[in-house]
Amino acid sequence: MASKSNPFAFLQQVRSETAKITWPSRRETMISTVMVLIMVVFAALFFFAADQLIGWILSYVLHVGN
Repeated sequence: MASKSNPFAFLQQVRSETAKITWPSRRETMISTVMVLIMVVFAALFFFAADQLIGWILSYVLHVGN
């Protein structure tokens, strides 16, 4: 079972652990954001093209019997 600790001590530990974090710079954050947006656009284009292709193939297959 976990031992109970002092809330003040817990907050001190959280603060000391937060101080150890290496935060990205503004430039790194902007570059990462732009990279994510570019990948989202590529993924959207890919899935749009795949959806159109699958729709065209199904339309062709289903209309062949008519």
